[in-house]
Amino acid sequence: MFSETRERRARRTGRTLAVILCLALAASLFAGAAFAEESREPMSAADIYEQNVGSTVGITTTITTNVWGYETQGAASGSGFIVSDDGYILTNYHVVEDAEDITVTTYDDDAYEAELIGYDESNDIAVLKVDAEGLVPVTIGDSGALRVGDEVLAIGNPLGELTFSLTGGRVSALDREVTVSSGVTMDLIQTDCAINSGNSGGALFNMYGEVIGITNAKYSGRGSSSQASIDNIGFAIPISRVFRIVESIMTDGQISKPYIGITVSTVSEDAVMYGVPQGASVHEVTEDSPAEKAGLQANDIITAMDGTPVKTQRELVNLVAATEVGSEHTLTVYRQGQSLEVTIEIGENVQPALPSPEPEPQVQQVPQGQQSFPFDSFEDFIEGFEGHYS
Repeated sequence: MFSETRERRARRTGRTLAVILCLALAASLFAGAAFAEESREPMSAADIYEQNVGSTVGITTTITTNVWGYETQGAASGSGFIVSDDGYILTNYHVVEDAEDITVTTYDDDAYEAELIGYDESNDIAVLKVDAEGLVPVTIGDSGALRVGDEVLAIGNPLGELTFSLTGGRVSALDREVTVSSGVTMDLIQTDCAINSGNSGGALFNMYGEVIGITNAKYSGRGSSSQASIDNIGFAIPISRVFRIVESIMTDGQISKPYIGITVSTVSEDAVMYGVPQGASVHEVTEDSPAEKAGLQANDIITAMDGTPVKTQRELVNLVAATEVGSEHTLTVYRQGQSLEVTIEIGENVQPALPSPEPEPQVQQVPQGQQSFPFDSFEDFIEGFEGHYS
């Protein structure tokens, strides 16, 4: 009886200890979650500036401007920000496009000659490298977590003269389709932060001090005086859509993008009026591509991906761009009056981050004493020019 009571007490004590341990574990997990939440409290604009201005750079370029070889050097053609302690810097492609020499200047007035490591023109990003150690990189955030109305801050070099300026505002719109001056169409963050010439390539921060965008454009009115006076319509590239590309340029010198291997366009409004569903219409399927292996065919209309409706070509492009190489996804396809589901594995499209150098033009020398005039007579020479004047 005594031993039985002792066993019972032991079991009861064991249960009590187990409950106490479970409660202690739960309390510690709760404390950790609370600490994590506390550590990510919003910061003041002053604190964000102080934390990140040392990671912001001004970028100066030298560009040959004409066929006579005259060069021009601006005060600061743009901005950028440090993404690694060993000297990798992210900026816009259009900031360094055609540059022969690139100089990066930090907040402490340290100047470095920078090398262009690679770029992706379609996303307007470029990665530079300077010979430095111990730099302080920014913290990369999640642009997918942004909401319209969130406060944001930009640090950059407006006009190339007002260096390391802070401007503030809010997210005005998300996924705004914008065609920039180069003709490239992008889905961008719209903000009422003051974004001016020279801000391009700088960081857009959330109120946790994390980079959620790369400022790259502003609305500039043309023509009427009312348009010319429009202010506070700036744009930034969502960081989460491009940072994987940035990392692949840094590590491999390549641009790596998710790929399925189809050419698509948005189903026209006229076709929709006649009962064809909205979606991305497949024009061509690349041979041996993930799309061909999945069974996609020309004239298919993709209406959803993983249950998310697809109404336009750009919506499908953005959904594919957000996937991981090797992941499997379900496409809802309209084919000849029927709806079916297709499972597709995302492939990888890899290309060099820098184009191959063009071969130098070969100049053929004419041996001394031989005919170098490519016409039989001066009259033939003049006749050869007919129709070429304007």
